[in-house]
Amino acid sequence: MKKFLFFAAALVAGIGAIAQQKTDEVVKLSSDKYDFGKIKQGVPVTTYFTITNISDKPVVIESATAGCGCTTPEYSKEPIPAGGTSKLKVGYNAANIGPFTKPVTVKLAGVSDTKQVLITGEVQDAATFDATAKTEAAKPTPAAASTATEVKTKTKVKTTKKASK
Repeated sequence: MKKFLFFAAALVAGIGAIAQQKTDEVVKLSSDKYDFGKIKQGVPVTTYFTITNISDKPVVIESATAGCGCTTPEYSKEPIPAGGTSKLKVGYNAANIGPFTKPVTVKLAGVSDTKQVLITGEVQDAATFDATAKTEAAKPTPAAASTATEVKTKTKVKTTKKASK
Protein backbone atom coordinates (compact mmCIF):
# COMPACT_ATOMS: atom_id res chain seq x y z
CA MET A 1 0.00 0.00 0.00
CA LYS A 2 2.86 2.39 0.81
CA LYS A 3 4.42 1.66 -2.58
CA PHE A 4 1.13 2.47 -4.29
CA LEU A 5 0.78 5.78 -2.43
CA PHE A 6 4.41 6.67 -3.23
CA PHE A 7 3.84 5.86 -6.92
CA ALA A 8 0.63 7.92 -7.02
CA ALA A 9 2.36 10.88 -5.35
CA ALA A 10 5.29 10.66 -7.78
CA LEU A 11 2.89 10.53 -10.74
CA VAL A 12 0.98 13.61 -9.55
CA ALA A 13 4.24 15.49 -8.93
CA GLY A 14 5.53 14.53 -12.39
CA ILE A 15 2.37 15.70 -14.11
CA GLY A 16 2.51 18.92 -12.08
CA ALA A 17 6.08 19.54 -13.24
CA ILE A 18 5.12 19.08 -16.89
CA ALA A 19 2.09 21.35 -16.49
CA GLN A 20 4.32 24.14 -15.19
CA GLN A 21 5.78 24.71 -18.66
CA LYS A 22 4.71 27.88 -20.40
CA THR A 23 3.36 27.84 -23.94
CA ASP A 24 6.20 30.10 -25.13
CA GLU A 25 8.72 27.50 -23.91
CA VAL A 26 7.09 24.77 -26.01
CA VAL A 27 5.85 26.38 -29.24
CA LYS A 28 6.46 29.48 -31.32
CA LEU A 29 3.77 31.05 -33.48
CA SER A 30 4.54 32.71 -36.82
CA SER A 31 2.49 35.69 -35.63
CA ASP A 32 0.04 36.45 -32.87
CA LYS A 33 -2.18 38.74 -34.98
CA TYR A 34 -3.48 38.91 -38.54
CA ASP A 35 -5.28 41.92 -40.07
CA PHE A 36 -7.57 41.11 -43.01
CA GLY A 37 -7.99 44.82 -43.76
CA LYS A 38 -11.25 45.75 -45.49
CA ILE A 39 -13.38 42.77 -46.52
CA LYS A 40 -16.69 42.44 -48.31
CA GLN A 41 -19.75 41.50 -46.24
CA GLY A 42 -20.80 37.90 -46.71
CA VAL A 43 -17.48 36.80 -48.24
CA PRO A 44 -15.69 34.52 -45.75
CA VAL A 45 -11.93 34.95 -45.30
CA THR A 46 -9.25 32.61 -43.97
CA THR A 47 -5.69 32.90 -42.69
CA TYR A 48 -3.13 30.46 -41.30
CA PHE A 49 -0.85 30.69 -38.29
CA THR A 50 2.20 28.40 -38.27
CA ILE A 51 2.89 26.67 -34.95
CA THR A 52 6.48 25.45 -34.51
CA ASN A 53 7.38 22.97 -31.77
CA ILE A 54 10.54 24.37 -30.15
CA SER A 55 10.70 21.70 -27.44
CA ASP A 56 12.45 18.33 -27.56
CA LYS A 57 9.19 16.37 -27.20
CA PRO A 58 6.08 16.01 -29.38
CA VAL A 59 3.34 18.57 -28.68
CA VAL A 60 -0.40 18.09 -29.13
CA ILE A 61 -2.89 20.90 -29.65
CA GLU A 62 -5.62 20.02 -27.18
CA SER A 63 -8.06 22.68 -28.38
CA ALA A 64 -8.42 25.90 -30.33
CA THR A 65 -11.53 27.87 -29.44
CA ALA A 66 -13.01 31.11 -30.72
CA GLY A 67 -15.03 33.65 -28.79
CA CYS A 68 -18.02 33.39 -31.13
CA GLY A 69 -19.50 31.34 -33.96
CA CYS A 70 -18.35 33.81 -36.62
CA THR A 71 -14.75 32.65 -36.16
CA THR A 72 -13.80 29.05 -36.92
CA PRO A 73 -10.41 27.65 -35.93
CA GLU A 74 -9.24 24.32 -37.38
CA TYR A 75 -6.13 22.41 -36.31
CA SER A 76 -4.49 19.02 -36.68
CA LYS A 77 -5.07 16.50 -33.90
CA GLU A 78 -1.75 14.82 -34.78
CA PRO A 79 1.24 15.43 -32.48
CA ILE A 80 3.70 18.06 -33.70
CA PRO A 81 7.14 16.40 -33.56
CA ALA A 82 10.11 18.18 -31.96
CA GLY A 83 11.22 20.86 -34.43
CA GLY A 84 8.12 20.26 -36.58
CA THR A 85 5.33 22.60 -37.60
CA SER A 86 1.57 22.57 -37.89
CA LYS A 87 -0.97 25.04 -39.27
CA LEU A 88 -3.78 26.69 -37.35
CA LYS A 89 -6.47 27.70 -39.86
CA VAL A 90 -8.70 30.57 -38.74
CA GLY A 91 -11.77 31.55 -40.76
CA TYR A 92 -14.10 34.51 -40.35
CA ASN A 93 -17.61 34.58 -41.88
CA ALA A 94 -17.82 38.40 -42.41
CA ALA A 95 -21.57 38.48 -41.78
CA ASN A 96 -21.75 41.69 -39.71
CA ILE A 97 -20.70 45.13 -40.97
CA GLY A 98 -18.06 47.01 -38.98
CA PRO A 99 -14.61 46.57 -37.49
CA PHE A 100 -13.84 43.34 -35.66
CA THR A 101 -11.21 41.86 -33.37
CA LYS A 102 -11.66 38.17 -32.67
CA PRO A 103 -9.48 36.05 -30.39
CA VAL A 104 -8.69 32.36 -30.83
CA THR A 105 -7.32 30.58 -27.76
CA VAL A 106 -4.95 27.64 -28.27
CA LYS A 107 -4.49 25.07 -25.48
CA LEU A 108 -1.64 22.56 -25.61
CA ALA A 109 -1.89 19.20 -23.86
CA GLY A 110 0.21 19.13 -20.68
CA VAL A 111 0.92 22.88 -20.68
CA SER A 112 -0.61 25.06 -17.98
CA ASP A 113 -1.24 28.29 -19.87
CA THR A 114 -2.82 29.06 -23.23
CA LYS A 115 -1.77 31.09 -26.25
CA GLN A 116 -4.04 33.57 -27.98
CA VAL A 117 -4.00 34.81 -31.58
CA LEU A 118 -6.14 37.64 -32.92
CA ILE A 119 -7.74 38.32 -36.26
CA THR A 120 -8.86 41.84 -37.08
CA GLY A 121 -10.37 43.71 -39.97
CA GLU A 122 -13.33 45.73 -41.15
CA VAL A 123 -16.37 44.29 -42.90
CA GLN A 124 -17.95 46.66 -45.43
CA ASP A 125 -21.23 46.41 -47.32
CA ALA A 126 -20.83 45.48 -51.00
CA ALA A 127 -21.30 49.03 -52.38
CA THR A 128 -18.76 50.59 -50.00
CA PHE A 129 -16.29 47.76 -50.54
CA ASP A 130 -16.56 48.01 -54.35
CA ALA A 131 -16.15 51.81 -54.26
CA THR A 132 -13.10 51.51 -51.99
CA ALA A 133 -11.60 48.83 -54.23
CA LYS A 134 -12.02 51.04 -57.33
CA THR A 135 -10.42 54.01 -55.57
CA GLU A 136 -7.49 51.89 -54.38
CA ALA A 137 -7.02 50.37 -57.85
CA ALA A 138 -6.89 53.83 -59.45
CA LYS A 139 -4.05 54.96 -57.18
CA PRO A 140 -0.62 54.29 -58.69
CA THR A 141 1.58 52.15 -56.51
CA PRO A 142 5.20 53.23 -55.97
CA ALA A 143 6.34 50.26 -58.09
CA ALA A 144 3.97 51.20 -60.92
CA ALA A 145 5.11 54.84 -60.79
CA SER A 146 8.73 53.68 -60.93
CA THR A 147 8.01 51.46 -63.94
CA ALA A 148 6.22 54.32 -65.71
CA THR A 149 9.25 56.58 -65.15
CA GLU A 150 11.59 53.89 -66.50
CA VAL A 151 9.47 53.47 -69.63
CA LYS A 152 9.45 57.25 -70.24
CA THR A 153 13.20 57.40 -69.71
CA LYS A 154 13.84 54.55 -72.14
CA THR A 155 11.58 56.19 -74.71
CA LYS A 156 13.46 59.48 -74.41
CA VAL A 157 16.79 57.69 -74.83
CA LYS A 158 15.56 55.93 -77.97
CA THR A 159 14.18 59.17 -79.35
CA THR A 160 17.48 60.93 -78.70
CA LYS A 161 19.46 58.17 -80.42
CA LYS A 162 17.22 58.27 -83.49
CA ALA A 163 17.45 62.04 -83.69
CA SER A 164 21.26 61.94 -83.66
CA LYS A 165 21.51 59.59 -86.67
